[in-house]
Amino acid sequence: MSNWNDQPWSGVFPATLCPFHRDESIDEEGLARYIEEIAGVDGIEGVVCNGHTGEIMSLRPQERDAVTSVVRTSADKAGSAKNRPVKTITGISAEGSFEAIDQAKSARDAGAEAILLMPPHHWLRFGRSSETAVGFIRDVAEGSGVPIIIHQYPAWTKAGYTLDEMMEMVKIPEVVMIKMGTRDMSRWLYDYEQLKAAAPHVSIVTCHDEFLLPTLLEGADGALIGFAGFAPELMVDIVHAALNGDLEGARKARETVAPLDRLIYNFGEPGCGAHQRMKVARWLMGRFPSPHFRRPVRPLSPAGIQDIRDQLRAIDYPVVR
Repeated sequence: MSNWNDQPWSGVFPATLCPFHRDESIDEEGLARYIEEIAGVDGIEGVVCNGHTGEIMSLRPQERDAVTSVVRTSADKAGSAKNRPVKTITGISAEGSFEAIDQAKSARDAGAEAILLMPPHHWLRFGRSSETAVGFIRDVAEGSGVPIIIHQYPAWTKAGYTLDEMMEMVKIPEVVMIKMGTRDMSRWLYDYEQLKAAAPHVSIVTCHDEFLLPTLLEGADGALIGFAGFAPELMVDIVHAALNGDLEGARKARETVAPLDRLIYNFGEPGCGAHQRMKVARWLMGRFPSPHFRRPVRPLSPAGIQDIRDQLRAIDYPVVR
């Protein structure tokens, strides 16, 4: 039996969508309703806004703070209703340490209880040294004092962290979780075991929507996934069953999830296309305010929307639009 329930940063954390009006302004009322619904689901430990699922790259800095504020208010309201707090986490994407520190402080002031710290994206082009990678996390920790969730990118990128680098990062007091997006399945269990042995208090959670059950069964303390912002009840079922060692229950839940997973991810990794299909699918089901994505991503074609509509109907999901 897993001891995941004993850790404050374990369980299910949805990476949430962000609704926009037709003119691409943020629909704050729609966001509040959506977050309250997601955060109100039993088993949801926290909600993560301003991630890639929430289109952080298209949001201005002040808009990110506005989203965080709305999410915190809605998460607190949902937590009060179910008599259990729901954490608010916000994504931070910055190219330099000073900018990241400023964003972290601003997010804290807007209501974030922790940040999801993405690596600087210029590393994707130029790479970086280990000293730079670990130093960036330490800079933000010491400069802001805000609890940090490390955003581990896929191993095939120049921004993914090595095990040795993560072993140094978990020594930083502010680091409370690693969102493990390595997608190197041959190393998953070994890396998990090494990190947990070095820092038992740091949660290691999967963000592998496409490898959800394998990673949970190999070794994980929970999941921080966009799919939980789409179908939270189903994700709670599969994550809790897997973490509690209920293989039969996990497989049964996975069978229910599989058709939706193929509809959203189409056998690929999470990305803008999947997030857009997720938003459109919830809108078609009457569970999201609008299908609008922010530029530079272009709208799905009418044929693309119809395809999602047809696939939802084929698996007996209610379509109201």
